Amino acid sequence: MSGGGTVPRILVVEDNHDLAAGLRYNLEAEGYLVEVAADGKVALEAAKHSLPDLVILDLMLPGMDGFRVLEALRRADRHLSVLILSARAEESDMVRGFRLDADQYVTKPFRLLELLERVRSLLRRSRARNGGADAETVLRFGDVEADLSSRAVHRAGEAVTLTPKAWDLMLALVRRGGAVATRHELLREVWGHRGIVLTRTVDSHIAELRRKLESDAANPRHFLTVWKVGYRFHP
Repeated sequence: MSGGGTVPRILVVEDNHDLAAGLRYNLEAEGYLVEVAADGKVALEAAKHSLPDLVILDLMLPGMDGFRVLEALRRADRHLSVLILSARAEESDMVRGFRLDADQYVTKPFRLLELLERVRSLLRRSRARNGGADAETVLRFGDVEADLSSRAVHRAGEAVTLTPKAWDLMLALVRRGGAVATRHELLREVWGHRGIVLTRTVDSHIAELRRKLESDAANPRHFLTVWKVGYRFHP
């Protein structure tokens, strides 16, 4: 679903006209192509036809709320980058957003420069996911082989399906070359969130990696726990 063109395309889904106009102005000033949708159904049609590289998604939308929009976007494209931008700051909302595989969650009011940096980060990651020039080709460890351009994963010759967040977490650990990463570091890098209340989100995705990529999830060889610190990858 992601377009992958030279100039990144961003879809802003926001029913506050003034905020949407401000976001559009600042994103276009950064050189992006921007489309705005004021409700969920229009947003899904726009995503289908304009093939954005990133969606900035409000949750409190008329008719179809942002969670339902996110579910529909994920059904259409598991790898489309989605940044939730919402006034809903409750932990339960953040957890729900991440469980639906939002890439980042930013609460309103927000700092513009920080939001723009998160947008740049997500677009860089999207480019690497889609086989950009600076991406490696194939990652191998144990009996696992992961094609970084197609995101196809095989273990012992059998196809394995990872959620987008589990994929990003795997790469974040592998690219550290064996260095330890704390849960908070991984939470910031993979989910773009600074809070300390969602560290169990990291644990649940580590469990997914072990379940799908380790020969014995109870005694992992590759995704190792560092007691009271975090995790590290061992090839």
